[in-house]
Amino acid sequence: MGDGRPNFRVMEVVGVTVELPDQFPLVTLVESEAPLRELTFRVGMAEGVALSHALRRLRSPRPLTHELLTTVLGRLGADVVAVRLTGRQGTVYQAELDLMSARGREVMACRPSDGITIAVRQPVQAPVLADERLLEGDGDVLPGPG
Repeated sequence: MGDGRPNFRVMEVVGVTVELPDQFPLVTLVESEAPLRELTFRVGMAEGVALSHALRRLRSPRPLTHELLTTVLGRLGADVVAVRLTGRQGTVYQAELDLMSARGREVMACRPSDGITIAVRQPVQAPVLADERLLEGDGDVLPGPG
């Protein structure tokens, strides 16, 4: 885009894996359209388990935080429009959750693992988007103006 705004790509959540001897789960996202670039990043164990449960549509005996938040959002009439991965500093990614309700649009900063898990937990999965610059290299990417 020539206007300075980021170009977002639709991503599919391929999975959450632990590759020994690494102790942290890896989340893998792949572009839904060509050139099918991959984005992989580490998350904490609890976050990886929560996302893995969400991907498999597993329910826990007592609601996990993401299940609870999804229920609360639904009862309040808020829709998850999308989760966007917007930047990276070192190995730390930034993201935002885009919500729509009767009050209007709200965009909130979040951890990518939380945003993706909430998006996956929706009755109809909300889109996961990534700033194209995150797919083009390993360096820092400052979040662009929205």
